[in-house]
Amino acid sequence: MGFDENRSRKPFYGFVMIYQYFRQRWLQRQTARTLQGLSKEQLRDIGLTQDDLARWK
Repeated sequence: MGFDENRSRKPFYGFVMIYQYFRQRWLQRQTARTLQGLSKEQLRDIGLTQDDLARWK
């Protein structure tokens, strides 16, 4: 059994998953902040309501 057989294939995969989780949460918060700045008419144009935005918090 050689050294390469015992090595992990993706040694930093856990860190990548954590990074992706926090990046996704950041993007969701950024989107929610942007949508909260829209008027009721603008939200209605894209098929959302103020109640829909309250669920994102």
